[in-house]
Amino acid sequence: MARLVGRAGGFLKPDHYRTDPAHYARNAVYLAPDRSLSLYALVWLPGQWTPVHDHGTWGVVGVVEGVLEERAYMSVDGEIRGDRGIRLKRGGLVLLPPGAVSTFVPNPDHIHKTGVPPGRGRVVSLHLYGRMMNSFHEYDVDRGTRRLIDVPHQES
Repeated sequence: MARLVGRAGGFLKPDHYRTDPAHYARNAVYLAPDRSLSLYALVWLPGQWTPVHDHGTWGVVGVVEGVLEERAYMSVDGEIRGDRGIRLKRGGLVLLPPGAVSTFVPNPDHIHKTGVPPGRGRVVSLHLYGRMMNSFHEYDVDRGTRRLIDVPHQES
């Protein structure tokens, strides 16, 4: 991933830098035909965040531009086995500057939210996943629930 981040200017096309004023943009860079791998360029404008979510697979994130903020959550009760009665507590906060690489694995799944607070500049990050990342669990921390949602992306 560090090499990809360092060479991003050579393979990212203008379409990979698309933004959306309503929410962060997921721009597909590579989708494996067998759905075993997907690479996206995510573009974040100030004030844009993911919901609290997991991935259901391994992943690697590299920051191309700006500073991406990650806020971790942990299950109070260990492994999450259902969609209700989930008790999460806030974990650490990580700031990922340009060139930073972060990884995660499932079981226990990595639960977090990422984004850019107001007042910071645009962020462009590369996200590589061990599956077609077209869905994830979105968590409602206050209600102690999660639900599987579709996560759209823009084709490039």
